Amino acid sequence: MSAVTDIPVHLPKLLALFKTVVPKLVNNKHKGQYGRIGVIGGSLEYTGAPYFAAISSIRVGADLAHVFCHSNASAIIKSYSPDLIVHPVLDCVDAVERITPWLERLHVVVIGPGLGREPGILKTASNVLKLCMDTKKPVVIDADGLFLLNDNLSLICGQPNVILTPNVMEFQRLFGEDDQAARQKMSLLGAGVTVLEKGANDRIYLPHCNEVHSMPIGGSGRRCGGQGDLLSGSLATFFSWSLQSGEPNPALVAACASSYFVKKLNAAAFQKFGRSLLASDMVNQIPSVFQTEFENSYPQ
Repeated sequence: MSAVTDIPVHLPKLLALFKTVVPKLVNNKHKGQYGRIGVIGGSLEYTGAPYFAAISSIRVGADLAHVFCHSNASAIIKSYSPDLIVHPVLDCVDAVERITPWLERLHVVVIGPGLGREPGILKTASNVLKLCMDTKKPVVIDADGLFLLNDNLSLICGQPNVILTPNVMEFQRLFGEDDQAARQKMSLLGAGVTVLEKGANDRIYLPHCNEVHSMPIGGSGRRCGGQGDLLSGSLATFFSWSLQSGEPNPALVAACASSYFVKKLNAAAFQKFGRSLLASDMVNQIPSVFQTEFENSYPQ
């Protein structure tokens, strides 16, 4: 196997490129054209994760966010924000049939935030993932969505427009702890699968060409829960924009931009709250950080 090429991401070049991907706000667009995002996840124990993923997707600029969750979680998630469209379907016997018509309308689907490990729900999520693969729907897979792949990585091998977002432990469960074995396993994923490994400095793997794009260290020492969900939600919107823009490397650009963005959110919130920083504080920083880092001027 050829050697892995480690490529440090050049931030000025990334920011300049991503500004060309962010769609301009113009008056001749209609609701939904700037992004329709779906989140498959949410259980009684984990209601915050799908909320953070969905709210971050629309806070960065998508028009609509749908959450497909367990019926026990729906009222709680709805109470967090009236801006989300919440479907209490994951525990229904005909869940896949109910979700299918909505999938056709979505630009990107996030699978995993707050999903939980209940066997019936995991089976439903697996079937939804298979449907996304069959219809070539772009997906971001995180958290318990990655748990689905531990023994069934073949679900995504050879598929286009798939981004995995494991943390260090999830990465090891997926690919193993040995670097050589991990590279070998990742090589089976194909050209359409990108892996964003989260850590002190995030690493974006392009397994088909043996490239690893390393992001600089950022953020702060505060590692509260929910930050990975903010990443998956913002990534979904960035991925949608990158695909629509015709960018030749949409997954790579979106992954790098979302990694950079979430660490900037963390740093901005940490300046205000320090050790008390929460994921909800980071959500509140989205407008100002996005405006500073990514926004092109509005049309006159």
